[in-house]
Amino acid sequence: MKYSRWPFYSLIGMLFVTGLILSIYRHIEYQVPWLPGETLTTWSIEARVEFDAMGEPVKVRLNRPDSQNNYTRLSESSASPGFGVTYLEDEGMIEWTIRQAKGAQTLFYRADFLVDENQGEPLAPPPPIKIVTWEEPYKTAAQQILQQVRRQSADPISFTQQLFTQLSEKTTHNNQNLSLLKSAESNNAKLAVRLLNQANIAASVVWAIQLEDGRRRQNTIPLVKVWSSTEKSVIFNPLTGQRGVPEQHILWSQNSMPILEVSGGVNSFVTFSIIRHQESIHSAVQAQQNSDHDLISFSIHSLPLEEQALFKTILLLPVGALVVCFLRIIIGLRTSGTFMPVLIALAFIQTSLLTGLVGFLLIVFTGLILRSYLSHLNLLLVARISAVIISVIAIISIFTLFSYQIGLSEGLKITFFPMIILSWTIERMSILWEEEGAKEVMVQGGGSLLTAILAYLFMTNDLIRHLTFNFLGIQLIMLSFILALGNYTGYRLSELIRFKSMVKDDIR
Repeated sequence: MKYSRWPFYSLIGMLFVTGLILSIYRHIEYQVPWLPGETLTTWSIEARVEFDAMGEPVKVRLNRPDSQNNYTRLSESSASPGFGVTYLEDEGMIEWTIRQAKGAQTLFYRADFLVDENQGEPLAPPPPIKIVTWEEPYKTAAQQILQQVRRQSADPISFTQQLFTQLSEKTTHNNQNLSLLKSAESNNAKLAVRLLNQANIAASVVWAIQLEDGRRRQNTIPLVKVWSSTEKSVIFNPLTGQRGVPEQHILWSQNSMPILEVSGGVNSFVTFSIIRHQESIHSAVQAQQNSDHDLISFSIHSLPLEEQALFKTILLLPVGALVVCFLRIIIGLRTSGTFMPVLIALAFIQTSLLTGLVGFLLIVFTGLILRSYLSHLNLLLVARISAVIISVIAIISIFTLFSYQIGLSEGLKITFFPMIILSWTIERMSILWEEEGAKEVMVQGGGSLLTAILAYLFMTNDLIRHLTFNFLGIQLIMLSFILALGNYTGYRLSELIRFKSMVKDDIR
């Protein structure tokens, strides 16, 4: 009995048209651009405060970032169920309070910044110089270091520059005084501020955040701000001594106040999530003020930033799935596992393509050697797979440690590979080797790598990443394409090449 395909084709058409309408509506109504980089760039930074309340009054104070060099703060908001919220403008803090709370608590604060080259550095008065006291023998060591630095400098800024030169790791090993002080204060930034205050120079520790799209659970980086007068100040990186805020960093704290203070709670900490948006200035300002969320206008942007960063990667999976469907159904490319290449492509996104390729080949090659030994032991399938998983973990650990020892920081990212998927890949390739031979392993392994590389190239394309994250209707369009590919029953391109000789024989 032959069934009509019109309902199926109607479903495909409905999905495509619905996704297209949703995307066009979002573009027109909310002015979200079609192309990345078409308009202005904004960064959304969300602070997540977590602590355990002890059943008594709670007061939480968090430092707030403000407009600064090259960044203009557009808006700020907070989420704190049950807590009272106060924005302390004079102190640059946000304060949450509650009469009584018990158990785990989570508070959110979000600030949105516009990249603005016209925004200058605001003037900030120097903090009071603190009185520094050392016990012996630290007091003598600090005095000797400051005397040496003072002879090699002419003003507060050059004094600070020479001090950071002394604090560098290479110098520390040859300087007993610095080694002694670092045993008492291992943090370069705090040690530098103490020494500068002792030299009667106003300085404080400020905290910066690296702006990296999609980062979650990020911590702050300490910098040192030094005043040469009541109006002029310079920021130094305490690890390198380099002047200025590092590139792609934004100052979260610009005063001497601590980032987080919690009374009435224990085990408190704060982490940060960052998302970059490409949008019009109107949309950048109105997005935070618009409270009208309906079924047509809802988007990932309404979620907390940590979840947004997670979805920014998850929404790329349909792109990889579409690439796999096209290569397997239309091209006829054979792979080891159906969607294993998509997961490998996700690992490539985290590690970079070259590092990922080298790591993948090393792990699989070494795993195949170990798997060939296990095959001689006649183990049951569950035990064999478990042994392969442990072997893969050991291989990744050894390669990571080896990379660290020889100074290859890129090798540390090999831990992003999905270990269970790699274990099953090694198992499948080993069985394929035994049943079909090495040639078939090379064909399917090469097809998997080629598919993973192509999926990686599509999933890291700026235009595709922009569209999938900002227009949820694109997911329906991709689904319609995948359903249409699933209905294809014609010849694959690889089969046309394989049967080409038969066509020539028929013509003759």
